Amino acid sequence: MLRRASGAPRRSGAGHGAPASDGDGGSGRLRAEGASASLVAGLAEAGGAKPPGVKIDIVTIFPAMVQASLSEGVVGRAAGRGVLDIRVHDLRDHTTDRHRVVDDVPFGGGPGMVLKPEPLFRAVESIRATRGTPRAVILMTPDGRRFSHAEAERLSALEHIVVLCGRYEGVDDRVRQSLATDEISIGDYVLSGGELPALVIVDAIARLVPGVVGDEASVARDTFARGMLDFPQFTRPAEFSGMAVPPVLLSGHHAEIEKWRRREALRRTLDRRPDLLSDAQLDEADRRLLHDLLEQRAKE
Repeated sequence: MLRRASGAPRRSGAGHGAPASDGDGGSGRLRAEGASASLVAGLAEAGGAKPPGVKIDIVTIFPAMVQASLSEGVVGRAAGRGVLDIRVHDLRDHTTDRHRVVDDVPFGGGPGMVLKPEPLFRAVESIRATRGTPRAVILMTPDGRRFSHAEAERLSALEHIVVLCGRYEGVDDRVRQSLATDEISIGDYVLSGGELPALVIVDAIARLVPGVVGDEASVARDTFARGMLDFPQFTRPAEFSGMAVPPVLLSGHHAEIEKWRRREALRRTLDRRPDLLSDAQLDEADRRLLHDLLEQRAKE
């Protein structure tokens, strides 16, 4: 299920700097256009959703931004079927002042604003009280540990995670010290906030939860699943603008097709990301193919 968490009751003056409510009269159910949202609502009302495989709570000051993305695609359909239980929490619901302030100037001076610790601590405490104790509280931050497929696999095995979206100049460091269990970055660059990185890791985690992707064999063969890049993909037409599909893919010879795919995956990894090969899961056939590719390259 994908829901907008109702959070704390709205106080008088909540409209000052606060986004309009996305809810449906306080029920906390996501209200959005599209079949996925309708399916979520129908399952919630009918009680037809099965127990979720993973619970994910996302804390943000822009809940509508997060909800819009999660309502679509593979994640939205999985939430509609009850395989995932995702709730989006408005950080402003966990403030105590009438203006619902979540940031303040940094001690010591400097540009920008810093997210205050109290609303984040209250948000996670509310989640613990209403949803259970999470196995991980993840702070999205550019100076966190680099996200990877291995990290997605680790997190997908946890039954409940909370993701905190940073903003502005950063988050009060006491959140790092005493609240977050993990700090994660999706790359060596800076975005306006943690919402897009949070969506990236939720999508990567969700794909690995059984029942989310219809063809689980495709997940097992994804890029990075075996520590390598994927092989080239082709579809109809067999010839386009003078470019033809490799004949082996049209041969119907499954063993030869599989060998070609393994070789091309190794070739692509060797060309573009040779650093991956030291930790790749290579069997004896892969090692022979890699040896042949290296010998061929040495002769060129």
